[in-house]
Amino acid sequence: MKALKLHQIIESKAWSMAIIFVILFNAVLLGLGTSNYIKSTYGAYLNALDMLCLVIFSIELILRLICYKLKFFINNEKWWNIFDFIIVALSLFAMQYSVLRTLRVLRILRLISSVPSMRLVTNAVLNTIPAMLSISALLSIFYYVYGVLCVEFFGEKFPQWFGSLPRALYSLFQIMTLESWSMGIVRPVMEVYPYAWILFISFIVLVGMIALNLIVGVIVNSLNEISHKKE
Repeated sequence: MKALKLHQIIESKAWSMAIIFVILFNAVLLGLGTSNYIKSTYGAYLNALDMLCLVIFSIELILRLICYKLKFFINNEKWWNIFDFIIVALSLFAMQYSVLRTLRVLRILRLISSVPSMRLVTNAVLNTIPAMLSISALLSIFYYVYGVLCVEFFGEKFPQWFGSLPRALYSLFQIMTLESWSMGIVRPVMEVYPYAWILFISFIVLVGMIALNLIVGVIVNSLNEISHKKE
């Protein structure tokens, strides 16, 4: 009977909301701790509240272990349970060594396992790993081909961007992100090679638009599949 009541409490929406509130509160504390003024003035209070949050997380984990026992590690939610267990264990371990206290920020990651919508998105991303590997291989081929072309065509006049294959690949990455790609790289190159725009525009279309949209499409498709399975 007691185990049933404990299970109902742990699975209740109020309990979940309370844990989410503690996680968010702990995140605010960690953010305030980055301010030297607040840390020097209210450091003792911040540490005490941070310790209180860790105690709450530990008690919550212990209650779940008592409630589910061995099923905690083998049920349908086992990977999320193991994730929570590792986060709390690392936090407890970090408290023993000041040099590892920065690991406290990992507690914020518990928000992923506590919010159902975040778990859904995370599962969708993890399910796309095989497809992502194929898309990454496709991107790598495009990068390599365009990198070699840039070194051959522009390396002599613009060694700072295309003097070697690694430099060319990094410059292409900047172009792909559209960060200062026109005025910073392409227009100076076009002053010497007027038709260079053909190579760079085709690269942006192939890699920056088509290939990256494939990634978005794969993730969206995975989200739909997981949603249908749950329904």
